[in-house]
Amino acid sequence: MADTPNDPAAAAQAQQQQGPQISIRAQLARSLTFTNPGALQKPEGTPSVTVNINVDAGKRDEENFMVGLRIEASSRTETQEFYSVSLDYAGVFNITNYEPQVLEPLLLIECPRILFPFARRIIADVTRDGGYAPLMLDPVDFVALYRRELSRRASEQGESNGAAAASEPAAS
Repeated sequence: MADTPNDPAAAAQAQQQQGPQISIRAQLARSLTFTNPGALQKPEGTPSVTVNINVDAGKRDEENFMVGLRIEASSRTETQEFYSVSLDYAGVFNITNYEPQVLEPLLLIECPRILFPFARRIIADVTRDGGYAPLMLDPVDFVALYRRELSRRASEQGESNGAAAASEPAAS
């Protein structure tokens, strides 16, 4: 039998060395909308499907965070819309033992990666129940989405710094 330390500081240090711990407290569909204007229409041509995915995150308290996936998809030809679906799916995550600099990547990469299969299943079921082939979303590279967001922020920061510099009067 292994001895366990009775020193709370040693136990806290050992837990800190384990790295971040993520657990899901709850999952929920905050909203789900499915419109089916093409239910009685015969397709003219091959429909195309467009999908948009957004991630948001916010702090609920010291260790609990709400992370949301907003997925919007539609199927249409040039002249007809068959369906559109919008799902706002969220999870409450308990995150402990994290360094402040890793919190944002945890919230915007790892948490959506955990939620995505559940949201994907809802989208597939809704489109199938609407009378269409299930929309099976391809896996999402949340790392690439996060990097794109970082570069967008950097370019906005650069533009605002450039605008501020341009609006300052020249020293004489």
